[in-house]
Amino acid sequence: MRVARFSSGGDPQYGLVELARDGGEHPDTVAVLNGDPLAMPVQLTGERVALDSVRLLAPVIPRSKVVCVGRNYAAHIEELGNEVPDRPLLFFKPNTAVIGPEDPIVWPTAAEEISFEGELAIVIGRICKEVPVDQVQDVIFGYTIANDITARDWQRTDKQWARAKGFDTSCPLGPWITSHYTVEEASDLMITTTVDGEQRQHGSTALMLNKLPDLVSYISAFTTLLPGDVILTGTPAGVGLLTPGQQISVTIEGMGTLTNTIIKPADAEGTK
Repeated sequence: MRVARFSSGGDPQYGLVELARDGGEHPDTVAVLNGDPLAMPVQLTGERVALDSVRLLAPVIPRSKVVCVGRNYAAHIEELGNEVPDRPLLFFKPNTAVIGPEDPIVWPTAAEEISFEGELAIVIGRICKEVPVDQVQDVIFGYTIANDITARDWQRTDKQWARAKGFDTSCPLGPWITSHYTVEEASDLMITTTVDGEQRQHGSTALMLNKLPDLVSYISAFTTLLPGDVILTGTPAGVGLLTPGQQISVTIEGMGTLTNTIIKPADAEGTK
């Protein structure tokens, strides 16, 4: 299933997306649900709306946290001149960093170097702690696409990553949650990032140094994960700097495409 969070002019709603390529009876539509599937049991309302008539929102606003994994692809580590960490390198983004498809990424005031990082994101489905590796599948609700927007100059000067990776609009997510992949299937998907249509990243999740089950188990060993928490799993090689006005699209095989445009702070007035 593809679980979307969307608006058709009123409050956010949730629904199941059916695409034309699925070959079903209702191509490119959203079947509306009566609540948030991450918070409660839900049912279909019987209402169905055209996909192109709604605004897709961030598919999840994390209940408590976005946990991110740095330096999880060898080629990305090499391109930035860093060393391979001996254990998963983790940092957090606040949920105020989360935006959805087509929402603008607002260049943070005083930052000089902003970079993109296309990533696979895990969405947690139930409260869990100290999850054994062989039980990780049971706590995953699904997967979505993420872009770990980073202020590289702040990352260098601050010596830690809270400001560089946690500023408002630094965590685009979307376009929906794909819930039908097993953890094994999600562990071998191609991630492709383009900037203004030019390919910048193209790498498989199979190249992760720390694999998906190991990451969830490692993270849940020190912090309780809640339904709706999100884990960003790292980025493949090819990251680069952006300029205001550029459009960034992250595509993950079989999941869809997340597109956002980066804008100057002055251009953000009136966008919220």
